[in-house]
Amino acid sequence: MSHPDPKASAGVRLDKWLWAARFYKTRSLATEEIGKGRVQVNDLDAKPSREVRLGDRIDVRQGPVVRTIVVKGLSHQRGPAPVAQALYEETPESVVRREQAAQRQREAPEPSLSIEQGRPTKRDRRQLADWNRWSASKE
Repeated sequence: MSHPDPKASAGVRLDKWLWAARFYKTRSLATEEIGKGRVQVNDLDAKPSREVRLGDRIDVRQGPVVRTIVVKGLSHQRGPAPVAQALYEETPESVVRREQAAQRQREAPEPSLSIEQGRPTKRDRRQLADWNRWSASKE
């Protein structure tokens, strides 16, 4: 008679699962984001060591967008992207919110991104000073 693997029946650490599901590039980044309160499990703030189980609802804030996902699989190791995407399912409401945020970003980009040049350089300031000096003397 075979015994079930105790690791398979137990949950996976939250930071390890977020790393394996490719939400964060490293486990330490996942731990930092959890510590900053940007990740909630079943509407409760979580610690990196919290056990994630099948069916848990996780809210992950990435920039201005909050993604709500449901855990569909557990993994202790990071694998290829298709395998990682099979570990969770994003809720339809979350997908709509993410698409609306992307649409708003396309329609009204950040105003600071339209600035092509920063502060004037020393050369630019000299040219402005020369122009002001010569334009004032022509009167």
